[in-house]
This record gives sequence, structure tokens and C-alpha cells, in this order.
Amino acid sequence: MNIYGASAPPGARAPRDNPHMSNGNRMVFLGFGKYARADKIYAIEPIRDDRRGHGRRTLVWVEGVAEPIVASRTERTILADMGQDAALRKPLLDDALDLAERLAEQSQSGRVDLADLGRRARRLLEATARPDDPDNKLF
Repeated sequence: MNIYGASAPPGARAPRDNPHMSNGNRMVFLGFGKYARADKIYAIEPIRDDRRGHGRRTLVWVEGVAEPIVASRTERTILADMGQDAALRKPLLDDALDLAERLAEQSQSGRVDLADLGRRARRLLEATARPDDPDNKLF
């Protein structure tokens, strides 16, 4: 006998107490060979000040670790790996921020790779174009 009684409807699955909770068996890649169990991560904070850059994007607090772990991945990417599907809805923003960060770093160093930046900008713009509008073809 199951939770539905003697005969469960076809294709029915057992309800879970908290369907949005991260899977405890899932390991989340934080970058530079660092991993954490999804169910042990309790806080994620994007680095927004001058500490950000060169593999330093997000602070991740993990249960049992005294100091936050510096992750090279964005908070949305980490949330997506944890199973939080809502985090996947804004990848364009992450790409745009990555492009802006690359441009700022390269222009400051005096070595700007225009081909790489142009390629990234085209991909970003094409991803925002409406596929159903033939007159809106960017390239």
C-alpha cells in the first residue's frame, strides 16, 4: 500500500515535504577545485566592491566552515547547480556583466582584445533578439 491508497494514479509521484529544498547528495562546483554539498550552503553573497575580479565573484557560506569560501562563479550559477531553477532565468545579465568586467579590466591594462569582446557582444545581442521577428535580425 502506498500514500495514495491501494491504487495510485498512473504516473503519480509521492509528494515531498519541501520540493524546493536542494538535493543533499548534490555537489556544487565553486571554482578552482572547490566543491560544497548543496544542502550545506546556507548563504551566498555576490562580491560587489574592489575585491571582485580575477576569480573572485561570490562569497559562499557553508555549514561547518568558519569563513566564507570565495567562489569564482556567480551566485546565479551556484544557485542553478543547487537546483534553484529560478536562478537560470537571468543568464543574459551574467553574460552582460562578464562582458563589462572584461572590457573594464582589458582597457585598464591597455590590452583590449577587440575580436573577443566583439564576439561576446554579438552573442549577447543575438540572444536578446526576438526569433519570431525576421526584420529584427542583428547580424
